[in-house]
Amino acid sequence: MKSNTPMLERAGLVAGLVAGLGALAPRPADAGAFPYPVSQETLKNGLRVLFVPMASPGLAAYYTAVRTGSRNEIEAGHTGFAHFFEHMMFRGTKANPNFDGKMAEFGWHNNAFTSDDQTVYTDFGPASRLGDVIALEADRFRNLSYAEPAFRTEALAVLGEYNKSAAAPWLKLEETLAGTAFTKHTYRHTTLGYLADIQAMPGKYAYSKKFHQRFYRPDNCIVIVVGDYDRAAVLAQIETHYGAWSGKADQPKIPVEPAQTAERRAAVAWPHPTMPRVLMGYKVPAAADHKADATLDVVYDYLFGETGSLHKTLVLEKQIAEPFQAWSQAHRDPGLWAVLGTGKAPEHLPEIERAVDAAIAELQAGHIDEAQLARIKSNQRYSLILELEDPESVAEQLAWTVSVTGELDAIDRYMAALDALTPADVAAFARERLVPAGRTVVTLTQATTEVKK
Repeated sequence: MKSNTPMLERAGLVAGLVAGLGALAPRPADAGAFPYPVSQETLKNGLRVLFVPMASPGLAAYYTAVRTGSRNEIEAGHTGFAHFFEHMMFRGTKANPNFDGKMAEFGWHNNAFTSDDQTVYTDFGPASRLGDVIALEADRFRNLSYAEPAFRTEALAVLGEYNKSAAAPWLKLEETLAGTAFTKHTYRHTTLGYLADIQAMPGKYAYSKKFHQRFYRPDNCIVIVVGDYDRAAVLAQIETHYGAWSGKADQPKIPVEPAQTAERRAAVAWPHPTMPRVLMGYKVPAAADHKADATLDVVYDYLFGETGSLHKTLVLEKQIAEPFQAWSQAHRDPGLWAVLGTGKAPEHLPEIERAVDAAIAELQAGHIDEAQLARIKSNQRYSLILELEDPESVAEQLAWTVSVTGELDAIDRYMAALDALTPADVAAFARERLVPAGRTVVTLTQATTEVKK
């Protein structure tokens, strides 16, 4: 169970599909793997607030998760707006036009990130100014204000961000994988969006206002407060500053992706010198399927991690590949679990693919080292605990988990599934999901080279 924001890093913090925007599932009284108590309050307007007290003298984290990401971008020509709007939220309001300056004045660090399924605003600093942060955040969520010239300026900044990302092979690989693997679902475009849509953004000022009205509503947001604070006082402040916020979030009808029945392949010719890469993506359930989520984490470590068989064979012994990377992200809907292999030369890519196929076939046949599986499960368990040692990391884990699954106890459910996982479970999953019929393969090589399967 890991957390991340871009596709380039390993994800895996359990998250998944929850119908609509109903009430969060309650956390059971007998707390499990998550080491801190979590409680919830829901304001009359639908805003949900999670409280997590923990020993962090004088420090607090204040995160706001909006259950909107690029998944919500169903209108043609308007991809990338969830990420773009993350930028606009730092433009401030008429009462507080310099949001970042105010945060710095409070001694707080603030940032944000957007994924396919959510946008999260992150604040961390001295608990003594938490009340000021609450007022400032409530103001920008309720009263965001920006003129068209500022909108156009930010649109150019977003285009610059895209161009910077496109200067390296990673974005092209991700775009090609998503566009090949998905034919209907909005996961077929990346969080950044299509380049043509980003280039057209400066002329869509009116649409940006509409986007705010559709999705930045109290019933679509979750506030997460972690650290050293007085719960009653913080709740009173939140009710004071957010209570008059009104409106219901739009719930767009997300296209359902048809079942994939045959392997899909694509090739990218990169115009500059680069190492050859092969990206193998498999269709997998939404991460609310905790057993599937835990299985994928185990499979990655078992085959591709530093103690995995493929790392040992291809990276250490034959020395034809760089360490593998997992390209995956927690998703509300069925998505992709992908592994990136980087070869030392173009002719190594077919050998990497064949080795991956052979290793997966061993899993499917049930040839699994039970002792190694137990060690990986133990490592997963203790790695999670090590990632929950400060208010920021706790808030981020919950932002990923709760905003996508709707489950306060998702981490406990994940850990229970991990603990119960057997070699037979791993083999059954591999036979069902890690198959060519559900796979998309993208190769990237320098334009002057050619790779044959």
